[in-house]
Amino acid sequence: MSYYQSELARIHHEAFSDYARSAAPGVLASLGEPCGVVELGCGGGALTRPLLDAGHRVIATDASSAMLDLARQAVPEADIRFLRLPDDPIPSTDAVVAVGTVFNYLDSEVYIDRALLGAARAGRILITDLLDLSYGDTRREPVKYFHEGDGWRLWTVNSLETPDRVVRQMTIETADGITNEVHINVLVDVAEVADKLRSEGLAVSTSSGFGYETLPPGFVVLEARRPG
Repeated sequence: MSYYQSELARIHHEAFSDYARSAAPGVLASLGEPCGVVELGCGGGALTRPLLDAGHRVIATDASSAMLDLARQAVPEADIRFLRLPDDPIPSTDAVVAVGTVFNYLDSEVYIDRALLGAARAGRILITDLLDLSYGDTRREPVKYFHEGDGWRLWTVNSLETPDRVVRQMTIETADGITNEVHINVLVDVAEVADKLRSEGLAVSTSSGFGYETLPPGFVVLEARRPG
């Protein structure tokens, strides 16, 4: 399933990049000294920029070609690559960072486990956010949103299809007409995910934010480190 076609990618980069930017201070603090970083789901480069500015060597990846085009404009000096989880190999590195519930976009819990394990094995550090099963606790009924910006309007309906599956139906209106996208997020038991990573010999911690910010209910930050 292809997510973030050209119109929605542009809107997301323009109007919804604050999430990645607010996560940046906490991510940078967790990474510490400059190192090699593979960023999964880089989008338009909102987090890539502070990673580069802090001296990290970044390979920025995404499964949306439209997002990669935006990232190439925003951070032309970055190594930007197409990568689709869970099948594309993650380059070996010091740290893997994925901000924006990247793994929850995969089609099943099996795929999420495979991708998380691959990310954990690719580097010494894994930093990501996940949508926990508790995300659905306060979202039993459909939730509607409306946003608009320069030359666009966006209508979104979030529905909890099953206890572990959120469907996001989006209608995008621009000068070129109306397009639609449907995104599906698979929710996971983050405590169970953490235990699976611990069984691989990783030290795992979870929190409600990357740094001092507090994420919405149901969002959990997971950090896994390989000892030594």
